[in-house]
Amino acid sequence: MIKENLEIVEENIQKACKKAGRDRSEVTLIAVSKTKPVSDIRQAMDCGITVFGENKVQEIRDKTAEIKEPLSWHMIGHLQANKVKYLPGVACMIHSVDNDKLAAEIEKQAAKHDLVMDVLIEVNMAKEDTKFGITPEETIDFVKRISAYEHLNIRGLMTIAPYTDDPESNREYFKGLRLLKDEINSLNIPGVKMDTLSMGMTGDYMVAIEEGATLVRVGTGIFGERDYSIV
Repeated sequence: MIKENLEIVEENIQKACKKAGRDRSEVTLIAVSKTKPVSDIRQAMDCGITVFGENKVQEIRDKTAEIKEPLSWHMIGHLQANKVKYLPGVACMIHSVDNDKLAAEIEKQAAKHDLVMDVLIEVNMAKEDTKFGITPEETIDFVKRISAYEHLNIRGLMTIAPYTDDPESNREYFKGLRLLKDEINSLNIPGVKMDTLSMGMTGDYMVAIEEGATLVRVGTGIFGERDYSIV
């Protein structure tokens, strides 16, 4: 099932890239393996997948302890500052930076390990009460505040669009995130040159690619529905 699903996802990514006049190499597929067993991850690895996303720190620690192959692990879920210490050297990118306390802690922990952590700013484009992320209006000032950190590399922006049966309804949020990234780049903030947009999930990643996504986070579309009762 995973192999067949990945073939469908790859075909869809290529279709979206072609429609948008983009090169396939501009889009990275993140296989979201949250709640899924290592056996499923290995099936995806056998199909050539090397980039995985997890929502929980404990899960990413457990899986990286078991899987020793050189993979790229992305922390895509909401992150508490007291859990940051477990991520340097484990996660290659944190997608969900949305407050000063968290940014300061990532700087502190990355400095301890003498490394620079790639991060994305999570923006709540639809301003949903149930979602984390800062508002679009707050984003530029936030980027300016944390841009001085020497061990943070602000690579771009991330958003989680509303869950919907109509992917087109999320186009405005994806387009808005791209325009916000372009605006931030035009300000020439010292140390900030954004090249990454993490947007689009199983239900809407094709629209996200058409609007400029460089990272798409697909879980259910690859691994099937999740059984949260076993987590």
